[in-house]
Amino acid sequence: MNVPFVSFRPLEARIGQDLRAAFDRVLDNSWYIHGAEDDHFEQAFASFCGTKYCVGVGNGLDALMLALKALGIGPGDEVIVPSNTYIATALAVSYVGATLVFVEPDIRTFNIDPQLIEDAITERTKCIMPVHLYGQPCDMDPIVKIANKHGLYIVEDCAQAHGALYHGQRVGSFGNLSGFSFYPGKNLGALGDAGAVTTDDEALADKVRALGNYGSDYKYHHIYQGNNSRLDELQAAFLSAKLPSLDEVNEDRRKTAQKYFEGITNPDVVLPTVIDGVAPVWHIFGIRCNRRDELQEHLAQRGIGTNIHYPIPMHLQECYRDLGFSEGAFPIAEEISKTELSIPMYFGMTDEEVQWVIDAINCF
Repeated sequence: MNVPFVSFRPLEARIGQDLRAAFDRVLDNSWYIHGAEDDHFEQAFASFCGTKYCVGVGNGLDALMLALKALGIGPGDEVIVPSNTYIATALAVSYVGATLVFVEPDIRTFNIDPQLIEDAITERTKCIMPVHLYGQPCDMDPIVKIANKHGLYIVEDCAQAHGALYHGQRVGSFGNLSGFSFYPGKNLGALGDAGAVTTDDEALADKVRALGNYGSDYKYHHIYQGNNSRLDELQAAFLSAKLPSLDEVNEDRRKTAQKYFEGITNPDVVLPTVIDGVAPVWHIFGIRCNRRDELQEHLAQRGIGTNIHYPIPMHLQECYRDLGFSEGAFPIAEEISKTELSIPMYFGMTDEEVQWVIDAINCF
């Protein structure tokens, strides 16, 4: 049996007609930027997240970067980010000219460890950027408490966590601003690049919208030195077609994750820990194994697709060599990078496919 790491076909088979209708609707309307489709999706996604406002942008990196710009964060400011995340989180900080301050994760969850945040705060700290990595919510109560205590902003990186719940509240509704990616592989994915920023602050929403539209609040009037980052009508229409299925998609992933939790018993494999009060959406199901590369090859020989998130931690990436970090600077992030293996997780996995993965891991 072959089990791919990810497959879009089960969902596309379910909503293919809706996606084609969305395409035809946009083509018939002959309006491609900032139109009715964008308005409709923004309102629907804001409602889904439990926020007052949503602003569509070009991609998830832009969502984070524009959020930071809207808060006035720039050179001389420090932003706290987890040492274990996708590089877009760090790039957003770099793009506004602020200084990255890495904080180690809790190795059990892969998410930033709230107990380590306060020690990283200085008089230059302006923002904490928690990342709900792999679709598992960060422990937001202590993070919010720390931010309030020190007068810091929170920008949530929700790129992998559409619909995830923390004590019944959707991620994307805790921060001053929150950034989402709708890259095609995400639980809510467009058919190309797309992103969004959510917030309860009308002034910040307006600023993000202007910053993403060349800094313009109305045509040919530019109040900021902005960017060109807008959610186009076609991707907005596709996202609107997919959004009604998102809760079902997430619940299907939770059921697959539960089968993994119950079925994987290999003592050489460490499963992720889910903290109390959260409902992850399992964009990625990451396990750890000290013989990770051997396990990956073992699974490949049995037709099982896998991935590694992420093989080189950010502080050791060549593009951040100027930060001066060497191996050993962030040992937990480095340990995760050496041992993490992402196993198949997607909507529509059959019981037989899931069991094939479980059995293959257990016989390693």
